[in-house]
Amino acid sequence: MANKWFETVAVAQRRAQKRLPASVYGALIAGSEKGLSSHDNVDSFDQLGLSPHIAGLSKDRRLETTVMGQDMSMPVIISPTGVQAVHPDGEVAVARAATNRGIAMGLSSFASKAIEDVCVVNDKVFFQMYWSGTRDVMLQRLERAKAAGAKGIILTLDWSFANGRDWGSPWIPEKVDLKTAIKLSPQVVSRPRWFLSFARSGHLPALTTPNMASPGEKPPTFFGAYYEWMQSTPASWDDVAWLRAQWNGPFMVKGVGRIDDAKRVVDLGASALSVSNHGGNNLDGTPAPIRMLPAIVDAVGEQIEVVLDGGVRRGSDVVKALALGARAVMIGRAYLWGLAANGQAGVENVLDILRGGIESTMYALGKSSIEDLNRDDVVAPADFYRKLGQ
Repeated sequence: MANKWFETVAVAQRRAQKRLPASVYGALIAGSEKGLSSHDNVDSFDQLGLSPHIAGLSKDRRLETTVMGQDMSMPVIISPTGVQAVHPDGEVAVARAATNRGIAMGLSSFASKAIEDVCVVNDKVFFQMYWSGTRDVMLQRLERAKAAGAKGIILTLDWSFANGRDWGSPWIPEKVDLKTAIKLSPQVVSRPRWFLSFARSGHLPALTTPNMASPGEKPPTFFGAYYEWMQSTPASWDDVAWLRAQWNGPFMVKGVGRIDDAKRVVDLGASALSVSNHGGNNLDGTPAPIRMLPAIVDAVGEQIEVVLDGGVRRGSDVVKALALGARAVMIGRAYLWGLAANGQAGVENVLDILRGGIESTMYALGKSSIEDLNRDDVVAPADFYRKLGQ
């Protein structure tokens, strides 16, 4: 096991790249069009400095927080991501890792594992939904999530259709059959460990979405579910308010970048909002979430829980977001790289890296609790922040 342990998220990414077929890895790092937003999500954190102390530092550090009613050991949430074909255990392995590290997990409606299987191993699940299908279908999904034990709902609205990327979109098959296997064989041969992990599990990578299935129906493929979303009329604010009213519990709206949108989310009674651009997979050119965070916190932070999703790779990134007003951060690619590199243990490895980075950064800043962090701890260029939708 020692040789599988890694010290940074960057190492996990390199190991994931070596282990995964090119098309699978390409899907993980994808961003819309030129990738301006996906790159800015990460690069923007590098532009922020920190203001440390040298004496009078605190020996103890408290990282505990609560988001959407769930107590967590640190301010990090597993962000919902789609079909996790990087490892046979997929979302179940991630859920176990989150449980072992005491944090909440967002589960995508496009996940490859059923919500019932995930809630069995994690009692802090937030089920993510798109505005997809009819209202009756969405009600069925809400009822299923409640029956399975989901503690909250995440409505994702920061996703728009982009049909290509300047560097070339990775090819993703609709299903894994003999024809697909032959086409992918050169990639599989070059990445035998990935293929063998699925062979030992007794099944090929799952490209179905069981959480999008209606009662008694066969789960649609990823592209079948994607087609349903594309054919659905985009949600209005009245639609969002209706969906929120159907769920008697914590409710997050994901994808906020503008102040006017944030105020609408507050008005409809949401418990939380996520400042996000869908990992750079929304409209390319959208600023990084960390740039938009302070303005949104100033506008609505006393009325709603604000979390940040996008670009987090280090514990110091988490601290920067908290200092600028986030209650917690959500991570996506970072834990997927850990999952690809070493399954459940790899996800736990990533979470331990982030926790260690948070603690060491807080130590240098002289903070004993995440609640003590503030904007004076962050050094930002004069033109860093973005204030949209005033």
